[in-house]
Amino acid sequence: MKYFAVLDTNVIVSALLGKNSIPAKILDEALSGSIIPLFDNAILDEYEDVLHRRKFPFMPSDIRNMINALQKRGIRVEAGSINLVLPDLDDVVFYAVVMEKRKEENAYLITGNQKHFPKEPFVVTPREMLAIIALAKEEAAE
Repeated sequence: MKYFAVLDTNVIVSALLGKNSIPAKILDEALSGSIIPLFDNAILDEYEDVLHRRKFPFMPSDIRNMINALQKRGIRVEAGSINLVLPDLDDVVFYAVVMEKRKEENAYLITGNQKHFPKEPFVVTPREMLAIIALAKEEAAE
């Protein structure tokens, strides 16, 4: 089963910082598994900006390769307008992209900062998304 999902920047950062972490498993799913990444230019720009910050030890070539792989595997979705105020204005685009995709397909927003978004069943933590994937695999095997 395939899952459409927007990956919040904090998931990408955590994945790259912890190669065996739960966020890293989400990134692996997005790069070669059951998650189809959703993005628009603003999301890609935020990934670039945040990942290149001096406080992170990421190599520019590794950042470029990861973003290129997400783009190749994912789907560009132009964010529609939403009538919603979020605590962090930079998060609006992530919510807007997932809401646009949800007009035609089920889609998730995977974030480590659920408090930044409305409490909705499609706004999930990396651990919750892995549980959704695992449950679907179990059900398919039965």
